[in-house]
Amino acid sequence: MRVWPLLRLLLLAVALAGCMPAQLRPMLALNRRLEQAGSAREPALSGRWLAVIGGRGGREQVQLLDVERGQPVPLPGLNRPDAQPLSVGVDARGERLAVVRQLNGQTELVLYRRSLGLLQPLAIQPAGVPRRVQLRADGRQLAVEVSRNGLWQIDLITMP
Repeated sequence: MRVWPLLRLLLLAVALAGCMPAQLRPMLALNRRLEQAGSAREPALSGRWLAVIGGRGGREQVQLLDVERGQPVPLPGLNRPDAQPLSVGVDARGERLAVVRQLNGQTELVLYRRSLGLLQPLAIQPAGVPRRVQLRADGRQLAVEVSRNGLWQIDLITMP
């Protein structure tokens, strides 16, 4: 009955294979599109939407990609030539984007509503300097990393 040790060995091999990490497969077409757009950083992925800060020649802007279609989405009214985006977050519907940016020497937090093309500054209370932002998938809350008196803190903000 030498079958049992062989069967045990086979079952052990199958069990170990199930514990191996899955092989990662890049999305080549989407990755090529991102490369063509220039440098990209600060990715925020939610649902089918990927928001990044990217650009060419030192001119960076917020970009939104529909991952399922592999297409960029226009963001009229969001990117100003005199503003430097630092961080971006997107909700799962691709409707709201929260952005930390520098404008006229000031760092500010803004909310962009894509369907309206509306950009709304968000006041941070108590006052502080925002650095990074993440938007909850449903778009109803955001987490902001804020500097106050030399200390980094996290603020959770409920959206209207």
